[in-house]
Amino acid sequence: MTPANLADTVLSAARAVFETRGLDVALLPVTTTVERPRNPEHGDYASNLAMQVAKKAGVAPRELATALAEELGRRDEIAAVEIAGPGFLNIRLENAALGAFAGLVLTAGAAYGRNTALAGERVNLEFVSANPTGPIHLGHTRWAAVGDSLRRVLSAAGAEVTSEYYVNDAGVQMDKFARSLFAAANGQAAPEDGYGGDYIAEIAQQILSVDPGLAGQPAETALPVFMARGYELMLAEIRESLDRFGVHFDVWFSEQTLHNGGAVEHAIETLRKQGHIFDDGGAVWLRTTDFTDDKDRVLIRSNGEKTYFAADAAYYINKRERGFDRCIYLLGADHHGYIGRLKAIAACAGDDPKQNIEILIGQLVNLVRAGQPVRLSKRAGNIITLDELVEAVGADAARYSLARSSTDSMLTLDIEEITRNSSENPVFYVQYAHARICSLLKNAEEKKVARGEDYDPALLSHERERNLLKTLGDFPGVVATAAELREPHRIAVYLEERVATDYHRFYDACQVLPKGDEPVSEYAAPRLWLMEATRTVLANGLDLLGVSAPERM
Repeated sequence: MTPANLADTVLSAARAVFETRGLDVALLPVTTTVERPRNPEHGDYASNLAMQVAKKAGVAPRELATALAEELGRRDEIAAVEIAGPGFLNIRLENAALGAFAGLVLTAGAAYGRNTALAGERVNLEFVSANPTGPIHLGHTRWAAVGDSLRRVLSAAGAEVTSEYYVNDAGVQMDKFARSLFAAANGQAAPEDGYGGDYIAEIAQQILSVDPGLAGQPAETALPVFMARGYELMLAEIRESLDRFGVHFDVWFSEQTLHNGGAVEHAIETLRKQGHIFDDGGAVWLRTTDFTDDKDRVLIRSNGEKTYFAADAAYYINKRERGFDRCIYLLGADHHGYIGRLKAIAACAGDDPKQNIEILIGQLVNLVRAGQPVRLSKRAGNIITLDELVEAVGADAARYSLARSSTDSMLTLDIEEITRNSSENPVFYVQYAHARICSLLKNAEEKKVARGEDYDPALLSHERERNLLKTLGDFPGVVATAAELREPHRIAVYLEERVATDYHRFYDACQVLPKGDEPVSEYAAPRLWLMEATRTVLANGLDLLGVSAPERM
């Protein structure tokens, strides 16, 4: 029996009680939930349904709880129900009802944990979106790991998710990029406001290898070529770096297309129809102060130049017109000012800024080795790149370490800690639990101890077994909560502190395979089912983080 099944059973019992007592069944909620008590001695699960509805029904909470306990006690799956406090129900399941859960997990397989909490919702998830003027750096890398994990979690909760990379290929940064490449190609120092690092020289040489005649050409002739070809090469490198990191985008959206395709003009006309555009001093403005922004924003300057804000407005409206119900932006730590203005765009467009747009801000990452800051990149100048991080620690360790903490706080990664093969290293701890199970299952096969087509679930009666089963049962709820709160790190916390920990405790307390010439115990088969169910949850959880589940370590 899963927590969801038990919640349905509690609600069904409540309906029976209401009908017997002549109470209005319509007062009961459509759905209810059960939770695990903090103290295991209080039972397997607890319900506060009696306290929720008693007052509306005109019945004392404890009286209603007593009636509910009696009704639940008639169900075969329920071993005991106790009433606590003013009307809490503490429920203990029969061993067979709880033990059967291992089979349910194996039946669901890779789909276990997926749910329909966000079914029917179309989500556009934009993350990373680094300028195509340099390699992906450490700050972008955190959003790559978190963003891709969030994409997986939202999809697991039933949402239809499109991951999108916004290519900032318009504006002064592209001019600086082109001038930097031009200077490198001609053996000159980078412009004062340009880009440094060996990668600029590398890209310049790649361009010259195809068209050596560009060197020495006048700037007005060469700069457009350096910009176009440098952009293509840099974007290709960014794609390759992200691919090696296991991050793939459904859409690569060019900012330049907003300006070239009339999207900005269309957005301004759309916003004007909503009544929030005004003209002043020859410029076109959006009255965002109507929606709590700190000042009104210029869309087109008096000289006819379109602003970055105009592109932001056009991009949001473009997303909504592509049919997305919710647009989620994952932005860097220096983008707090974007929250108010982006939400104001949504409101000015006639949308609900609490429903149709979300802006998540991620904090910075520091990289250290033995407590000392890691040196800056020689290739990229003043940054640490994604490729360098992956080369130093591996994609799995990098992804897990970046995604396992809340993005609300700064993160410090110690290279030695996240590559150490010990239980003190979280990613190793979780992956080792999976590999340990795979090894034991292989040993069972060699010893010809079969899991079989079925098992006696009532034999999974040890408290370590019961606790592990309940932990596995929590997985769909953890996924749903992680999706609802946009916090994929909850998956990592669950895998580390609960699944892996409870599995190791179970394994230490419950012998699975015979030793030496011992006969095969009747507990072997059900415990193999439980181990396989645990392996499934570990693999599914790691997959939501974009991390592999190794069979050997």
